[in-house]
Amino acid sequence: MAGKTVEVTDTNFETTILSSDKPAIVDFWAVWCGPCRIVAPILEELSEEYDGKAVIGKLDVDSNRDTAVKFGIQAIPTMLFFKDGEMVDRIVGAADRRTIQSKLDALL
Repeated sequence: MAGKTVEVTDTNFETTILSSDKPAIVDFWAVWCGPCRIVAPILEELSEEYDGKAVIGKLDVDSNRDTAVKFGIQAIPTMLFFKDGEMVDRIVGAADRRTIQSKLDALL
């Protein structure tokens, strides 16, 4: 079964990301964000390749402001990288696949 990016919300953020026993990426995005559309297919591909090894989630900042505010998200897309419940890295702005993948690999 292929992986798929997980929809992350204010409600499930803790259980899906912070309590995960796997490294996680959360993409903070919005429907109206052009650069977010560049990152989305990269994350879909990575979610398939890293299925079972990492959690790759997307959080819509318009619907989930509490989590975006908590992590100081001021520009989108922003990708936060988590390991063992702690934020360990971030990318602000659209990034290429190699950049995202290298940061993820560093957490495995």
